[in-house]
Amino acid sequence: MSGEIGLDGRDEPSRTAEDHVELLSELDSHDLALAMDLVESGDADVFDIDGEGDPDAVFPQSVASGGPTPSGVILWTRVDPERFDAETPLGVQVATDETFGDVVYDGVVTDGERIAAHDYTVKVDVDGRLDPDTEYCYRFVYDGVASRTGRCQTLPRPEDSPDSLRIAVLACQNYLNGYFPALGHVAEEDVDFVVHLGDFIYESGDGHFKGLGSYEYEGRELSLPSGYDRVRNLDDYRYLHRTYRSDRFLQRALESHTLIAGWDDHEMVNDVYWDSRADAPAGDHPRGDDPEFMTELVADAMHAWWEYMPARVEYDPNGESLQERFVLWRSLEFGDLVSLSLTDERLFRDPPREAIPTPDNVGPHREPPGRTMLGEEQREWLVDTIADSEAKWTVWADEVLTIPFRLGSGPLSVYPVQGGWDGYTRERLQVVEAIAAADVENFVTLTGDMHCYVAGYQQTSYPGRVTGGEGVAQGERIGVEFMTPAVTSLNAAEALHLTRGLRGRLTEPLLSKLVAAMNPHIEFFDSHNWGYSVVEFTREDCTYVGYGVDKTVDSMDGDRSVVVAYRVPDGVVNLVDVTDEYRS
Repeated sequence: MSGEIGLDGRDEPSRTAEDHVELLSELDSHDLALAMDLVESGDADVFDIDGEGDPDAVFPQSVASGGPTPSGVILWTRVDPERFDAETPLGVQVATDETFGDVVYDGVVTDGERIAAHDYTVKVDVDGRLDPDTEYCYRFVYDGVASRTGRCQTLPRPEDSPDSLRIAVLACQNYLNGYFPALGHVAEEDVDFVVHLGDFIYESGDGHFKGLGSYEYEGRELSLPSGYDRVRNLDDYRYLHRTYRSDRFLQRALESHTLIAGWDDHEMVNDVYWDSRADAPAGDHPRGDDPEFMTELVADAMHAWWEYMPARVEYDPNGESLQERFVLWRSLEFGDLVSLSLTDERLFRDPPREAIPTPDNVGPHREPPGRTMLGEEQREWLVDTIADSEAKWTVWADEVLTIPFRLGSGPLSVYPVQGGWDGYTRERLQVVEAIAAADVENFVTLTGDMHCYVAGYQQTSYPGRVTGGEGVAQGERIGVEFMTPAVTSLNAAEALHLTRGLRGRLTEPLLSKLVAAMNPHIEFFDSHNWGYSVVEFTREDCTYVGYGVDKTVDSMDGDRSVVVAYRVPDGVVNLVDVTDEYRS
């Protein structure tokens, strides 16, 4: 695919069929953590449980489930290395009740060497063994000790017609920048699934991703095995995943709900992108311009993520390209009610643009043809999946901001979120035009990354030149966008030291009104709170509720409040403010 010279040479895509060759080669050298085989147990003693056993001592990261299908899920745990014996089998049980009186499936993992090789993590796939649209309890049993009990949920069948779907949406949980009681509240939410849009970990052992208004949090210290303050190898990534997963609130959330996981940049490196000239990843890292180092580092990041996340990711070792080999992007059907598409917006994106993001510079007419965030194959898949959806609600789980975000007025404006779709406006226009042409009803994007609460409209065009032309007017509304806040990560108000006391009370409404005034397509904006959101889909409407949770208190005693709530009626692209309804 050839490109044109844009504002600077760095904007020029110069991809070939040989892209990602070195990363593919590096991945070939990794023993990636595919689901382990279960065998039927001929020894009932495997499931004999000592009631005095301590599950936290044997399973220090507890349990999790993910990758739901209509007939199963992926179950995950990690065994403590000091308690591990390769000759001792690991049992898995799935039941319809908490007492495990009605066990519907059990099996044994016997490959101790593979468990040890993957940092003592275990993933087992029970797809094909469970009933659709059903909640189950599950546990692991090792050397007489049962893990904590987890709950998992299967998908409805594609031909089913569920009345509702409730999901908790999460993003951006920096361990060093606050505590996780928000995740404790997620554990208690009556939701069907948890969707995580990325930044599950942050790749620093120091305060690189804090701001002027950030504080130190007792007990949140990190010390990377490499001795550096930024990740350097697989051991560092594994250490971060282990440490994050040791948080009790995070464990409760994953024990309570089945996870649908994507990723963003911090699972690898801040602002990671693909440098096609070097055929290597690059990004914000002390050695980010070293292609060989970055290739190895991103492969290590993918390796650790795969070990620790119960994600159903397609992997074909015989694929000729990375998009054929590794497919993070996927869609899930919740009967005929919701079609949910997740995308990978990091492994295939072109470098950021170096031009100042003024209205003149960000428009698609200023970008070279072929410049991409998704890559051609993924973009075509996304457009086809959304356009062909027959579900009541068509949802794109898009980890970065999709709609334009402007600061300023007229020619003095800037579009500062260049890591989102404002940095890839030509491809965004392609996607939006295809969705508009397909006349997709009830289109919703769920986004994260920007550490804010946002409710806004997807449109065919917007004022200014962000969608091309000399002065494009407000276009037709084609859908809505809901952004979930950060669990703890640095937001704009914290960066400016404006979140606490009188400063916070004065600036919170002011900033919200200013952003909405500068962006008429945005109905609500907040960058003073942290927490999570719950999105519910029914036959009649879609409702988004953004919750704020005090991250400075390492307990459930901290404040939890409704920051905002909006409802969208079936068949009408109109955001209705229902915040008072949820606060009462």
